[in-house]
Amino acid sequence: MTETDRTPEACKGELAGKIALVTGASRGIGRGIAKKLASLGAMVLVNYNGSEQRAREAAEEIRSAGGQAECVGCDVSDFTACGSMVEQIIGKYGRVDILVNNAGVTRDNLLMRMSEEDYDKVLDINLKGAFNTMRHLSRYFLKQRSGKVVNISSVSGVLGNAGQANYSASKAGLIGLTKSVARELASRGVCVNAVAPGFIDTEMTRALSEKARESGVAAVPMGRMGSVEDIAEMVAFLSGNKSDYITGQVICVDGGMAI
Repeated sequence: MTETDRTPEACKGELAGKIALVTGASRGIGRGIAKKLASLGAMVLVNYNGSEQRAREAAEEIRSAGGQAECVGCDVSDFTACGSMVEQIIGKYGRVDILVNNAGVTRDNLLMRMSEEDYDKVLDINLKGAFNTMRHLSRYFLKQRSGKVVNISSVSGVLGNAGQANYSASKAGLIGLTKSVARELASRGVCVNAVAPGFIDTEMTRALSEKARESGVAAVPMGRMGSVEDIAEMVAFLSGNKSDYITGQVICVDGGMAI
C-alpha cells in the first residue's frame, strides 16, 4: 500500500470522509467508478492484481483532479490475501464505508470447448472474489452499523449469453450472493446491491470486430452502447445516503437489453 497526500479539495462532496475500496479499478468500468467516487470526496483504494502501473496511473489521475487515491495490490480470488488486504486497510483508516466488487475476467468459449481451468478461473475471480472481500469486511460493517456494497454483475448474468457459460454463471451467482448478503446485513444498516451493465464502451468491447460490435448494439433497444460513466453514476448513487432504503436489488444499466 503506497502513501498519498490528502488533498484539501477532496474533503468536499457527498462522499466526503468515506473510505471506498474498488476492486479491479486500474482500468475500464472499475477505473471510471473509482474516479467518480473520488470526485464526490471519497478516499478511494484502487485495487489491482495484474498491472501496478495502470493502477498507479489511475490513482494519479484521481489525485491530479483533486481527489484522494491509493493503490492496493491483491488477488481477490485468494481468500487469505483478501483478509490481509482488509486488515491493512482497517489498520490504516479504521473503517471501510464503500465496497465495490468490480474485479472480473472473461474466458469465453462454447461449453463443449471450454476447459475446466477457464471455467474455474472466471468463477474464482468474478464470484469467489466478491465473497472473499465481503466475508472479510462483513464484521467491520456490522460493527459500524453502516456500509454500502455494490457488486458489478452483468446483463449476461440476467439473460445468459452463448459462449459465456462461465461468465454468465459467475454473474448470475453474484446476483444470488448479493441478495443473500443483503438479507444478512440489512438489520445493521448495511446495503448490498448489484449493478448489471449491458453493452458498455470499454477497451474490451473496442477490441471486438466491427461485426460483433454492430451485433451487440442491435440487441440494445436504445440503439447504442452505454458508457463507463453510466455505470459509475449508478454506483455513486448506491454508495451515497440517498439510497439508504435500497438493498438486495439488481439494477440493469443496459439500455433496455434485459427488458
